[in-house]
Amino acid sequence: MTTATEARHEVVSREEWLKARLAHLAAEKELTRRRDELSRQRRELPWERVEKNYVFEGPNGPQTLADLFAGRHQLIVYHFMLGPGWEEGCKCCSFLADHFDATRIHLAHRDVTLAVVSRAPLPRIQAFQKRMGWRFPWVSAFGSDFNRDYGVHFTKEELAGEVEYNYGKTRFGSEEAPGLSVFYKDEAGEIFHTYSGYARGLEALVGTYQFLDFAPKGRDEDGLAFTMSWVRHHDKYGDDYALDAAATYEKPREMGGCCKQEERAE
Repeated sequence: MTTATEARHEVVSREEWLKARLAHLAAEKELTRRRDELSRQRRELPWERVEKNYVFEGPNGPQTLADLFAGRHQLIVYHFMLGPGWEEGCKCCSFLADHFDATRIHLAHRDVTLAVVSRAPLPRIQAFQKRMGWRFPWVSAFGSDFNRDYGVHFTKEELAGEVEYNYGKTRFGSEEAPGLSVFYKDEAGEIFHTYSGYARGLEALVGTYQFLDFAPKGRDEDGLAFTMSWVRHHDKYGDDYALDAAATYEKPREMGGCCKQEERAE
């Protein structure tokens, strides 16, 4: 079973259909205006200066946050859930990341660089990236405070209670969380944090959801215990795909042994 519901709906004449469609069009236009206004307000939020000198491990050696801009003024960082000891990346983050490569050329021509950051050591990142066939820049924050400072990493001790995520207290089941952080670098080289978003605030990155929202059954997630339980790594779908509506989020398995600093690329 690959779907949660069956599509059944009222069938009407062309005239009745057009009347309903035009009424809905007015609501769509209002939402577009409201979205444009919300985006304008987001751009007018105050900035905070980045004081720390964050250093990441990249394919060619250490890279600073400034290096991630790749010569541009704007940087969007996706915090990908791939912990130091995980066997593979989070399937939900992978779902989002499947949309990244195609847009990079367009972002570059609007003075924006997209980069991905995870806490796993670089060799594990590179192995998973090769498996998925992705090409976007992906660096390791192993040993860095970056993901913690931007609200997407928690200690095992903190997870025993509520953690601070998405600007509020909540229970969370993993040391890693998804998020997006945006930065601006001025002509003097100073870097400013302009925005961060989490949880459903990341949905705008998912082109698949935009397509599904046009379809008769929509996202078809209402009857699922975990809304994204239908999602798989793109190399794990197959003819034997089966949806378990009662499945909850399952954190990727840890690899045997603990993560060692020497696993970082030299």
